[in-house]
Amino acid sequence: MPRLQDIPDHSFSNHRPSQMDRDEFVAIFGNVFEHSAWIAMQIWHTGLMLRDDTAAGLCSAFIDVVEAAGREPQLALLRAHPDLAGRLTRRSDVTDASRNEQASAGLNDCSDAEFEEFQDLNRRYTEKFNFPFILAVRSRHRTEILEVFRRRVDNDVEDEFREALQQVYQIARLRLSDIQ
Repeated sequence: MPRLQDIPDHSFSNHRPSQMDRDEFVAIFGNVFEHSAWIAMQIWHTGLMLRDDTAAGLCSAFIDVVEAAGREPQLALLRAHPDLAGRLTRRSDVTDASRNEQASAGLNDCSDAEFEEFQDLNRRYTEKFNFPFILAVRSRHRTEILEVFRRRVDNDVEDEFREALQQVYQIARLRLSDIQ
């Protein structure tokens, strides 16, 4: 899987975030983090700079906001994500980006046994950590995702909290790289 620094940076060809008004900025970048437009609004209110006109610069600004937000907003951010291969991914409250990312990993094509294992892992994970399992699934296959899931469900709470945030940052970076 590509690491954050391995994803090529680019300038937004059709958008210059540093020149946008709040509504335009939030409309374009508000769903980079799942159901968490508060992050984009905070960045806009803090002030956009020329560095924010690139995917890497803007991603760095997003991450800075999340890191500075503290534990409760971070936990809310994690809880905004849907279960992987869960029934909720079929509902309208899941973002198109999340639905497409899960579909690209084949999570919509689970066998009955895989689906049941995902449901069991989702339940165990959420009971233990109090937020859903989060993994940047783009360029992964559902069998690889299951392997990672099986390993991470045994992590301790603090390590998994940090890992989940890192996965959220990876998802955001990938979503930013899609915005032209």
